[in-house]
Amino acid sequence: MIVSDSTTLIILFDMERIELLENLFEVVYIPPIVFDEINVKYPVLLPPFMRIKQVKDMELFDTLKILLDLGESEAIALAKEMDLSIIIDEKRGRKIAKGMGLKVIGLLGVVYLNVKKGFLTKDEAISFLDEAVNQGYRISQQMLKDMLAQL
Repeated sequence: MIVSDSTTLIILFDMERIELLENLFEVVYIPPIVFDEINVKYPVLLPPFMRIKQVKDMELFDTLKILLDLGESEAIALAKEMDLSIIIDEKRGRKIAKGMGLKVIGLLGVVYLNVKKGFLTKDEAISFLDEAVNQGYRISQQMLKDMLAQL
């Protein structure tokens, strides 16, 4: 189980590759604001392994939203509340989540784990990430080089 922010979800839904999460996680929890963010372009039908879950710790959420956007704040608060890892790509959000003791993974980590577990080949991973960049998604070139070196 894991909690997710919106960025990785948006990319995976846009590229019709949401199975990359299902390959790795039995359940992916998303807070309501994240659900709203992934539905901005067009309505998304959540697959059965994804579940919307409301944050209960509103005090933590209120503190986080001073520093981060609403989706990141709600996702981090939910991950902390549930004591789960989080999928988050934005640098500031990752730093805050790590500072709170959360295990953090991003799009590159999802792709990396899919290769390591045999769901993708290295060439398929490179092709997927190239396509993501071509569609306008930003991926740190240094982090990409580091990930490819580990493969």
